[in-house]
Amino acid sequence: MEVEMKIRGLMVDPVTNMPIVVLKDAAGDSVLPIWVGVYEANAIALEIEKVNTPRPMTHDLMKNLLVGLDTLVHKVVVTELKEDTFYAVIWLERSGQIISIDSRPSDALALALRMDCPIFVEDGVLKNSKLAANIPDRISNEDLRKYLEDLGDDDLGRYKM
Repeated sequence: MEVEMKIRGLMVDPVTNMPIVVLKDAAGDSVLPIWVGVYEANAIALEIEKVNTPRPMTHDLMKNLLVGLDTLVHKVVVTELKEDTFYAVIWLERSGQIISIDSRPSDALALALRMDCPIFVEDGVLKNSKLAANIPDRISNEDLRKYLEDLGDDDLGRYKM
């Protein structure tokens, strides 16, 4: 079963200094942090902030290609979590044919924002996600989950590069 999620914001892991995309379900019950690279976080932040760049960035190029080829993006889905790595699929439709494309979640999320399509996470990924990856032992999984679930709009702020 897929759970529809929204990008709640971007933050930086205080331990690793790596960006985290925080996904939260529409009902507000589940939170999924996904650690991403700096460049991917920047691509997501640019679209969240609606910043126009002088030339198309990679995900803008992807959008332009899909639109130019008359291809719809129906949804993106974070499908798996294997060995602390998330996997995603981008679901496209062109000329009535459904096409699934393997993707890193960060690229799928950056494209979903640009194409204004829904984001889903498989229920099993939510159940099996390890929220404590690279977190010191003194912070429990439950403490991190509660912290992320209790974040308000002002807590996330704007992602600064």
